[in-house]
Amino acid sequence: MRGTTIVILKALIAVLIALLLVCQFAVLPGMARSLAGMYPYLAYLEVPGVIIGVIFTLCAQVVLVCVWRLLTLVRADSIFTPRAFVWVDVSLAAVVIATVLVVATLAFIWTAPSGSPSVVLLCLLGIVVGCGLSLLLVVLRGLLRKASQLEHDLSEVV
Repeated sequence: MRGTTIVILKALIAVLIALLLVCQFAVLPGMARSLAGMYPYLAYLEVPGVIIGVIFTLCAQVVLVCVWRLLTLVRADSIFTPRAFVWVDVSLAAVVIATVLVVATLAFIWTAPSGSPSVVLLCLLGIVVGCGLSLLLVVLRGLLRKASQLEHDLSEVV
């Protein structure tokens, strides 16, 4: 892969991480405070909502850092080493944790008397996307394992 492509991807990842940090520390608490003011009967959800939102965005940031590290391995031409599997496994764990958070949120919203149908649909979409990403990472991990084995076998032949 060309160096310029990796540099551009890393720049985009840096921008995404910065935007997620703004969301974590400015947007989420502000939104929660605003919603608690508009709907006083849901004010008790302000702190748990912010905590769940921060953890969810932290999971996204972890995945972005893992992609950054994998791009570094690609650039160093060492993607087929055991170090790559660690970053794929951490990415998978972060996606699973984020999906579990969405499932927990849906379970709570489902039992709450004021659950909005649009929020329920959004949570269901999040669950489907999270499960799909998890399965995709499992498949990609298998492909990485196979490619690593093939490279190892090829290096023994040469």
